Amino acid sequence: MFGDLLTAAVTPFKSDLSLDLEAFKKLVNHLIENGSDGIVVSGTTGESPTLSDDEKVELFVTAKETAAGRAKIIAGTGYNCTRETIHLTKRAEEVGVDAAMVVVPYYNKPPQKGLYNHFKLVAESTSLPVILYNVPSRTITNLEAATVIELAKIGNIVAVKEASGNLEQIAKIIDSTPDDFRLYSGDDAMTYPILTLGGDGVISVVSHIAGRRMKNMVASYKSGDHDGARREHLDLLPLFETVFMTTNPIMVKAALRFIGIETGGLRPPLIDSTKEQDAVLEEKMRSLNLI
Repeated sequence: MFGDLLTAAVTPFKSDLSLDLEAFKKLVNHLIENGSDGIVVSGTTGESPTLSDDEKVELFVTAKETAAGRAKIIAGTGYNCTRETIHLTKRAEEVGVDAAMVVVPYYNKPPQKGLYNHFKLVAESTSLPVILYNVPSRTITNLEAATVIELAKIGNIVAVKEASGNLEQIAKIIDSTPDDFRLYSGDDAMTYPILTLGGDGVISVVSHIAGRRMKNMVASYKSGDHDGARREHLDLLPLFETVFMTTNPIMVKAALRFIGIETGGLRPPLIDSTKEQDAVLEEKMRSLNLI
């Protein structure tokens, strides 16, 4: 439905930290040209907590127009308020995006029944396909396998981005959901292990700078070249570790700068990378011939 490799795109900013839509157009083209089948707009990597609804819609529109059918556009529409999530999801649907990705509500720590009701209400409010996004390191609350399995019975809840790091939980979801329900790795370093369990691909950050290699890893595994996919995973593992040495998307914005793609700084409370961090990242990128 969405392909093997989706990229969770950064949000480019000008020097005054307003949206840089021209830079975003260039980024969308770069991602598509380097293997992205889909682009997630206004997700965690896009600094969604610091974006207004209107800014998010501007990004959805720009991504959709720029992609022009060459890649799926998935709108990050999740809040920790069900009402606000529904409102933004409806606006994204009006834009014509291809799907909505809805994160587990953060901070208010709903129980599993509350999570089920949240996602059910959002799905019922839209005709868009809905991708669940489980990232307990950010949200505190884990979307448990049993809850995902129940949600997968709802017609337009079609996939989950799994960033829990819990392979037992991931295996249960893959084993107990319909064959057409998709599970994407939400962590670059977990992509290969998740593929071995029957996962469908990755919603990646490192694909900003190593998209072709990430795409090749997934394609190799799916074509039966498991050893080739494993070698690619091991080659890229130091890069995964380096890109996530501090809070995402700090380092991936630095990495883009190293390959000549300017996306500006980060909105507070995030901060730019240090010279020391940049030096480590540049060395790893050079060792992989990415610069």
